[in-house]
Amino acid sequence: MTPIYLDHHATTPCEPQVVQAMLPYFTEVFGNAASRGHSWGFEAQAAVDLGRERVAAMIGASPSEVIFTSGATEANNLAILGALARQAKRHVITTAIEHRSVLDPMRELERRGFSLTVLPVDRDGRVTPEQLKAALRADTALVSVGLANNEIGTLQPIAAIGEICREAGVWLHADAAQASGCISLDVAALNVDLLSLSAHKCYGPKGIGALFVRRRARVSIEPLQYGGGHEKGLRSGTLPVPLIVGFGVAAEHSAKEADSGGARLARLRDALWEGLAAIGGVHRNSPSIQVLPHNLNVAFDGIDAELLLLELREFGLSTGSACSSANREPSHVLTAIGAPPRQSVRFGLGRSTTEADIRRVIQRFAEVVPFVRDRDHL
Repeated sequence: MTPIYLDHHATTPCEPQVVQAMLPYFTEVFGNAASRGHSWGFEAQAAVDLGRERVAAMIGASPSEVIFTSGATEANNLAILGALARQAKRHVITTAIEHRSVLDPMRELERRGFSLTVLPVDRDGRVTPEQLKAALRADTALVSVGLANNEIGTLQPIAAIGEICREAGVWLHADAAQASGCISLDVAALNVDLLSLSAHKCYGPKGIGALFVRRRARVSIEPLQYGGGHEKGLRSGTLPVPLIVGFGVAAEHSAKEADSGGARLARLRDALWEGLAAIGGVHRNSPSIQVLPHNLNVAFDGIDAELLLLELREFGLSTGSACSSANREPSHVLTAIGAPPRQSVRFGLGRSTTEADIRRVIQRFAEVVPFVRDRDHL
């Protein structure tokens, strides 16, 4: 029986056109984009420029505002640690359900003497603009709130939070790794000063991401690594031209696909939830509105989720974030919203997911869930 991959929050497959676009830059057009003395370097630089333009267009930014990184983790670290390296203000704000690549740099700032406020979230994993406004202080330098959560899919009211931050003269950073390719992104409408992206979450290659740095925000960022002055001195290192080319193609396709593709995935997600709910003893952890269209996180009463997935190995599913899978502690996201981490399964639909896939998943869960419940209660 053909396996079905439903872990698109962890990563997405490179689309064929992305792979085809990258291939020549591994062999035929192999120049270093920093080599300005010959045609090989010029060709590589032209490819980088086009990739940067395409990524910028996906989020409504200027190409000069896009800094390439190795992924969203590095982009988050650069946005948080880099932006505050020489900042006189010493207070930062984030939420309890952020990705570890945001929470860990924030904790590092705390170790360096910054004051850190971690905002609690409601049952849907959401913070309100009023919460954020109440937490601001005269010495607040940066707020970091994820646009879309990687476990429960919650979409935060970033635009409203951004307005509050702008009025207060505070920089706003948003991790948008999970959102690209699924919803339309516009940095102007979102009112963000810094935005992190990752190619492999939007059907591009692993190993490449980007940080949007708003020009007019006058965000002063110190590099985290030195040695060559690449990317305006903010991220030294030879640019991975093939990966940038792939990111650009994936970004261009994602911008076109976001609305129609998101609507299709939302319909499939809703059908999946209806089928799973009919099994009984199944509870939705994800919010029902303002949520990523391809996300569904559910809890099964009386079942250890990891044991359940062992019975359903034909499906690519997870119990939480891939980045935290080595950590055996319960999900901090599910704990923060009061959901049972040990009983929860995350479904991440994707462009390849079909109606037939959803019917098969529902059928198999309807067969296996009662069996596992009965077995575990013997």
